[in-house]
Amino acid sequence: MGFVDKTPEGRYRAYFRDPSGKQRSKTFRLKKDAATFLAEIETSKTRGAYVSPHAGRMTFGAHAVEWMATWNTEITTAARDRSIMRTHVLPRWGDLPLAKIDHLALQAWVSDLGKRRSRATVVEALRLASAVLRSAVRNRLIPFNPADDVRVPRARTRDTDERIISRPDLRTRLLPALPDRHRAVVATAAGAGLRWGEVIGLRTDALDLDTARLSVIRTVVEVAGNTSFKPFPKSRAGRRTVPLPGWLLPIIREHLDRWPTEPNAPIFANEVGGPLLRTSFRSRIWRPALVRAGLLGAVVPVDDGYQAQWTDADGRKHVAPLRTEPAAVHHVARHQAGGLRFHDLRHSYATWLVDDGVPPNMVQRVLGHEHASTTLDLYTRRTDNSDRILRALNDPSE
Repeated sequence: MGFVDKTPEGRYRAYFRDPSGKQRSKTFRLKKDAATFLAEIETSKTRGAYVSPHAGRMTFGAHAVEWMATWNTEITTAARDRSIMRTHVLPRWGDLPLAKIDHLALQAWVSDLGKRRSRATVVEALRLASAVLRSAVRNRLIPFNPADDVRVPRARTRDTDERIISRPDLRTRLLPALPDRHRAVVATAAGAGLRWGEVIGLRTDALDLDTARLSVIRTVVEVAGNTSFKPFPKSRAGRRTVPLPGWLLPIIREHLDRWPTEPNAPIFANEVGGPLLRTSFRSRIWRPALVRAGLLGAVVPVDDGYQAQWTDADGRKHVAPLRTEPAAVHHVARHQAGGLRFHDLRHSYATWLVDDGVPPNMVQRVLGHEHASTTLDLYTRRTDNSDRILRALNDPSE
């Protein structure tokens, strides 16, 4: 049992033994506070919930480094989480002692972050901060997790959120606007609902044009501009066979004829035969093609050149005169907010199938999802299919 002793300075020191039997002490201004503290220590020891009063002095950043060293996640997931920790979590909490972090401060941080960043980023930042604090609880550094019940701002739909492209717009507007070498990669992603890594990792051994089938058996992983082949897809369900639509087959055949590859090389490679890089493809190929297709901003001919027209993230419209059309196109591509993302081709593919009446379990299978709820909740933003709805209302047999 502990005891309280008065110090020469007139304060009160509570002496106690931790579960290992080592004597500890803590000083208080009032004797009753020291006695209350001793009672709490004895209760926590009896319940097996003892936490050293001094453990919370470790900083959040120091424990976060120890926690991150134990990760065994995929390299892409680890790279994403390290980026969020470095950018959003550690700058705010890294130098603070664990015991000094409270629920109110965490909630204020999340609310402020939600004003400047997307909800998805806020969710990930809170998840990582909470995970570090939860690890501190498990390692008896703090008694409870102050991040419990911190609320993330509600999601708001914006014009720059995920978009769906119609099949006619894909085939008559977007594909013709792409450079010849990169037309097939976009067509295959849209026509088979593939993720970026899956379509970039496609090799000839996974392609059977005679039966119009494509097998997803590997993927490409990209971290900090470095790519590597992974001999398995994102999940067990990700290993799948996907039927190819008739309009896609001649596009792939033409690509293979013009840019033949070795058996172990990617079909959709860069000029030196390596995998395409996502960031450079987005800035140099994808977004300029959206501009040329009339799906992102606008480029208007004027007497002395071209006028670039775009809208920023706050909804303000801008114009700038450029001398050449390529310069105007790339200017709009760099500055226009939002726009169709490459991954939205996958959203569009799923939505087309659902709108055509394909059962959700079949859509789930070709998309490579573990659960049908993922397919319905995340990948089926409905298109404006009012004609089909009217046919169903007027024809009960449909």
